[in-house]
Amino acid sequence: MNYAQHFNPSSTPQTEQADPRQVKNNAGGFSFQLDVWKRLDRWLILGAEGGTYYASERKLTRDNAKTILECLALDAGRTVETIASVSESGRAPKNDAAIFALALACADKNASSIALHAVPRVCRIGTHLFHFVAAVESMRGWGPALRKAVARWYSERTPDQLCYQLAKYQQRDGWSNRDLLRLSHAKPKPEHAPIYRWATGNELGARSVPGNDKRSRKAREYASVGELPAFLAAFDELKTADQKRTIALIREQGFTHEMIATHHKNSADVWEALLEKMPPTAMIRNLAKMTTVGLIKPLSSVLPSIAERLTDEAALKKARVHPIQMLSALMVYRQGHGEKGSLKWDPVPQIIDALDAGFYSAFGAIEPSGKRLMLAIDVSGSMGNGTIAGVPGLNPRMAAAAMAMVTARTEKQWHVISFGHQLRSLPITPRMRLDDVVTMLSGWDGGRTDCAIPMIAAEHNALDVDCFCVYTDNETWAGNIHPHQALESYRRARVTDARMAVIGITATDFTIAKPDDPGMLDVVGFDTATPNILADFARGGV
Repeated sequence: MNYAQHFNPSSTPQTEQADPRQVKNNAGGFSFQLDVWKRLDRWLILGAEGGTYYASERKLTRDNAKTILECLALDAGRTVETIASVSESGRAPKNDAAIFALALACADKNASSIALHAVPRVCRIGTHLFHFVAAVESMRGWGPALRKAVARWYSERTPDQLCYQLAKYQQRDGWSNRDLLRLSHAKPKPEHAPIYRWATGNELGARSVPGNDKRSRKAREYASVGELPAFLAAFDELKTADQKRTIALIREQGFTHEMIATHHKNSADVWEALLEKMPPTAMIRNLAKMTTVGLIKPLSSVLPSIAERLTDEAALKKARVHPIQMLSALMVYRQGHGEKGSLKWDPVPQIIDALDAGFYSAFGAIEPSGKRLMLAIDVSGSMGNGTIAGVPGLNPRMAAAAMAMVTARTEKQWHVISFGHQLRSLPITPRMRLDDVVTMLSGWDGGRTDCAIPMIAAEHNALDVDCFCVYTDNETWAGNIHPHQALESYRRARVTDARMAVIGITATDFTIAKPDDPGMLDVVGFDTATPNILADFARGGV
């Protein structure tokens, strides 16, 4: 009898444990569990919006909340610094996960003092602060430390910065600046006093407020605080200004589209004035509107400057424009209508091309590895469900292809494959536009998940690969050999020092990378640092 057919330590079905450190993944197969710090990175960058094929948004959020608490228990300082640095660096498509994680840290008695000092680093604009307060209030009360942290958010800004924030971000999530200034007991510096009075709806001149304290009915006296800053005075005028005056005020004060009256937002002239100082993120979000009103159109005078700004690597980095924002804008703009509402437009080809190029520019400069790479994209059924960063229509499969295209455009020696439970051809080239690649994959269903396929196929076809880059959700289960075993087999057969980088596309706890193998690496998909990390790893670094 051939007993070896029933047990082979180098070839184990993925529904069975091949290593005592493996755990059962959401699909029923066995994978390695990420260490707690890598799980924190995945959550902060990918979030849980939209969930996955196997796990709901609620389950992913609850699982990752436990991860944050575990990290806080291990090292509160490191956890808060990780949250703040990921948020500040623009590595994540959205700031929501970092805000939620910071709120959890602020509710932890051992981490709250450290976390509250990080509020200005994570909550850089008014909307972030409103999100944070809404989250943290559901977890803890308004103690002195929280009041001080919120008050400091306002007091540490220059008068010009504060005026801009108060005018642009007036309320969100049921909170307003008036609410937060009052609840935080914020005491203004002399130069902030008229701004605080304006935000809370109080007069700038001297006034007397009757006392309502049971122990004292004595009136409280408030001195005059001087004149209102010109920016806020102009903002008050803007609320009732006609179109001509609105355009003049926009150019004088640098007002944004959020600050102007709604009925002026259908004017191409108004948008042209707004465009002159419009930040990159706002420009990307309003390309459709500017096309609808006729400012952006074929042969338009603004086209060259918009295209240049959409691909300006330095400006995109400074504004923390994430590649996901570019990809989302590209997907929506090219279809000629929004996901919600009735807005429709005729897409302008030059804008589509600029968004495509801007996607790659948003990753920054990438140094090629010079190695032979296999870019293996998981197109199995589970990769077709859920969304990345809440972008409608952008599922993990499409996101994986977009990430692979970044490396393919950088490297000279590469081969792209796709897999589910078997190999599938993927006729894409770096010359293809990104939206065409995404469209190609939109209706695919690659079946069951077997992440060992790339290594098996390379060995079977006698391909020499220095590094396998596997883009997956790590929910592998369908194969008769585990991915790390397939890599070890490939090393014995072809390239002895072959490496495997696993690019995790969803915020699960699993990875197919064996933790103690220096030739295997787990990184986070759509981290802006990932392409350079992959190139360095392929060269033998990391």
